[in-house]
Amino acid sequence: MNFKHLLSLAHALASSGFICLRFTCKSLNLGYRVKVYRAVWEYLKSLQKFTIKHIFIGGRSMGSRASVALARQLSDATEDAVQGVICLSFPLHPPGQTHSHRQRSEDLRALPEHMPVLFVSGTEDNMCDRVLFDKTVTEMKAQTEVFWLEGGSHGLTVKGQSEESVMDQVNLQVITWINKSRA
Repeated sequence: MNFKHLLSLAHALASSGFICLRFTCKSLNLGYRVKVYRAVWEYLKSLQKFTIKHIFIGGRSMGSRASVALARQLSDATEDAVQGVICLSFPLHPPGQTHSHRQRSEDLRALPEHMPVLFVSGTEDNMCDRVLFDKTVTEMKAQTEVFWLEGGSHGLTVKGQSEESVMDQVNLQVITWINKSRA
């Protein structure tokens, strides 16, 4: 939750007029994380004082996997449906273990066609082989947009570029995509 890119994105979203609910989940267990995401979703939907529309969910690395899993679970709902999913550094496979990409992409392939998904990944991400990822995206029914951060690592850092410059690029991509997706 306190990862610099996530803080920067939260500030950029707020500056653009979006409410951003942030939370942390310390477990590395995906099933547990999805339960936490579900609890946060239920809390958000229980707020009686507010009418909340255009809800996008997202996360970084395993948080993006949890977001996709929750979006898949909620995809049958109508009024409570997630409007889109934002995946920063989706971990398609553990470093050096590209054979596990099918299992990690099950929820992606199961998302419905009306679900827009934004992926922001680095071209040098050791947990997201670009060829395998591009193949996975073609197998998805969901509407996808992929922003490849040239030279970016799994942590979305780029040698020779300031962290602030990289964050500005990522933030602009996310905000532009949200505005386009909710139109």
